[in-house]
Formats: sequence, structure tokens, C-alpha cells
Amino acid sequence: MKAATERKIIRWVHILLSIPLLWFIYGPPEMTQKAIAGMRFIFIPIVTLSGLWLWKGHFIKKWLKKTGRKTQPVPSH
Repeated sequence: MKAATERKIIRWVHILLSIPLLWFIYGPPEMTQKAIAGMRFIFIPIVTLSGLWLWKGHFIKKWLKKTGRKTQPVPSH
């Protein structure tokens, strides 16, 4: 997958899952009581992780590539 395509997908996931979060914050209190578990365990973690990936994903990829090279075994002759 191209980097631009990956970024578009993650950006749309971030935007679409932020919409229920806004409803949770600004919605009527009697409706928000039913959505607490979903917000706490599904929406907020995914929105947070996707935001962090959009912000610092390039550093994480570079770090993973660097650590992956160190752990590869050296071929013996």
C-alpha cells in the first residue's frame, strides 16, 4: 500500500470516529450515559492511536525498520 493511500485511510478513520465523540460531548446527558462504555473502550482509543499515527507514524516506521535490521541473524558460511 502506498504511503498516501495509508494516510488517507487513517485520516478518514480518525475523522469518522471523531463524530460520535463530538455527539458524546455535546449530546443530551441522558443519551450519553448509554454510550460511556463504547466511548471509553472503542472510540477514544482508536481516535487517539490514529491521531498519534498521523502525527508521528513516520518516526515509528523508521524506528521499526532500524530495530528490524539489528535482530536479523547473520548468515554463516
